[in-house]
Amino acid sequence: MMVRERIEAKLRAAFDPVFLEVVDESYRHNVPAGSESHFKVVLVSDRFAGERFLNRHRLIYGVLTEELAGSVHALALHTYTHKEWEGLQDTVVASPPCRGAGSSIA
Repeated sequence: MMVRERIEAKLRAAFDPVFLEVVDESYRHNVPAGSESHFKVVLVSDRFAGERFLNRHRLIYGVLTEELAGSVHALALHTYTHKEWEGLQDTVVASPPCRGAGSSIA
């Protein structure tokens, strides 16, 4: 199972999301081809109700402990409750480009 698929499966099981998107953005970074190290996660779940963004991220980090200790270098997290998500679907911020993107790996 690919890293992206493991991340998605774990987040689905832990958060019962209304919406979940896990995007492998490794190609946008200065990493070897085929690396699965940089991900963008958009997660909409009512499990986040009453939680500040920092705690939402901590909850996700707790679920993805194994991946973060391994090949995953970065997670761009966008976390919302269902109510917060209404009207935002088309406005999720794109991840910024990596400073080293396009550089060759020696």
